[in-house]
Amino acid sequence: MAVVTKPLIEPNAQNHYDVTMEDLPLSCPMPQMILWNSHPRVYLPIEATGWAKCPYCSAEYTLHR
Repeated sequence: MAVVTKPLIEPNAQNHYDVTMEDLPLSCPMPQMILWNSHPRVYLPIEATGWAKCPYCSAEYTLHR
């Protein structure tokens, strides 16, 4: 069985990211992002409101259920 990996996402390249329940718990940068040129990982509480903003890079996340 072949393992299929998604390409890494460039962190801080966008100001807005759409995420799904599969991405929870939500952190910025997300696990799929390249980390060497980003800020320390911070977990964002998005479940209650459906929206979160990173205090480091100001990236905004919207949860699509």
